[in-house]
Amino acid sequence: MVGQKLLGAIKGHAGVAVGVGVALIVTGVLAICAPFVAGVSVMLVIGSMLIVGGVALCLLALRVGAFGLGMPLLMIGVLMLLAGVFVVSRPVAALASMTVLLAAYLMISGVVELFAGFNARPEDGWGWMVASAVVTLLLGLMLWRQFPISGVWAVGTLFGIKLLMSGASMTSIGMAVRRGVRTIETATKR
Repeated sequence: MVGQKLLGAIKGHAGVAVGVGVALIVTGVLAICAPFVAGVSVMLVIGSMLIVGGVALCLLALRVGAFGLGMPLLMIGVLMLLAGVFVVSRPVAALASMTVLLAAYLMISGVVELFAGFNARPEDGWGWMVASAVVTLLLGLMLWRQFPISGVWAVGTLFGIKLLMSGASMTSIGMAVRRGVRTIETATKR
């Protein structure tokens, strides 16, 4: 009885992994089809998060004592707030700056995923993790080499490709878990 509940829970989470993977694939395709819109959207989200974080830090600084111990918090909060306002008010201009940051993110993320993929061997889905890592690393390098021309289209396109590959990896892993659970269920019914 307990074993069946555990298998059901694992199977349920595999379905969530497959669902998340499919959602990432769809989102990635949409971003690739409209890279400028996706890039501007990413900038607006980042700018909004900076504004919220900046306001929160400023409020904390005021609670702590803005002109005493809270001065560093106030300075960081104001800087975050100004950066957020800049990004939200000029999302297209922010794309060029973000291109360099995205290139660095993709290269670092690719290296981390590569190690994770090879460490997951021989489990099902490890090849997809490695493939996702290689594509991510190559995208980062490509973006870096084509800067500044790539600034307008690259953020949306590369983010879409990254989402697509992550979705394929997540879907593959979730389906492998489902197959494993089915095998265990079949074996326990005998």
